[in-house]
Amino acid sequence: MDSPIVELWKLDDLLVPDIRVETLGRPALDRAGKFDNPAYPDEFIAGRLALLRFAASLLEVDSARLVPDYRCPQCGPGQDHGRPGFMLDGVPAPLALSASRASGWVLLAAVVHPTDGLRLGVDLESVDRVGFGGFDDVALTSNEQRFLASVPEREQTRQRARLWARKEAWLKMTGEGLRHDPAQLDVLDIKGLRDITPTKLPDGLVAALALG
Repeated sequence: MDSPIVELWKLDDLLVPDIRVETLGRPALDRAGKFDNPAYPDEFIAGRLALLRFAASLLEVDSARLVPDYRCPQCGPGQDHGRPGFMLDGVPAPLALSASRASGWVLLAAVVHPTDGLRLGVDLESVDRVGFGGFDDVALTSNEQRFLASVPEREQTRQRARLWARKEAWLKMTGEGLRHDPAQLDVLDIKGLRDITPTKLPDGLVAALALG
């Protein structure tokens, strides 16, 4: 049975002097050099290093044997984005992977030796990111808006972020991303989609995992 392994890593712990970032591959390094915010490249690189180390630990291999292999459903293989994966000694590593960064943390998820066609998506969100005016109209279905109105006001911001994390996780899993209008995707009750237990997360963060 496919059972996801989920871990939360602190990004600050990843960037140490003896790490060779060249192991991340040219597409990732090129992307890191294009961020406008000076803090983003370090966070991006740390997140990619976390995923590399995570994959190596699950497979019990030296990370030097893994070559990043990101594949976008729209753009194909060899990308700096899309579904993460690795080649192990020239063949696809037996992992389904997903990762998400927020507020100095990276959430990592994997299924080792997944069944054929298994897809995985995970998302980590800061509650503060969804508190702007007009969010509900562009991101939530009418059913989700009614649900949000039914909970105490003090809980609404967190519930709003929880719904958004569920949407992001699901759309990562399907490979559609935000090409699918999130306001047309109701995530209150979808088989294969679940919240990450709040007690496993720092204050101010929510997360979700989709498997299918």
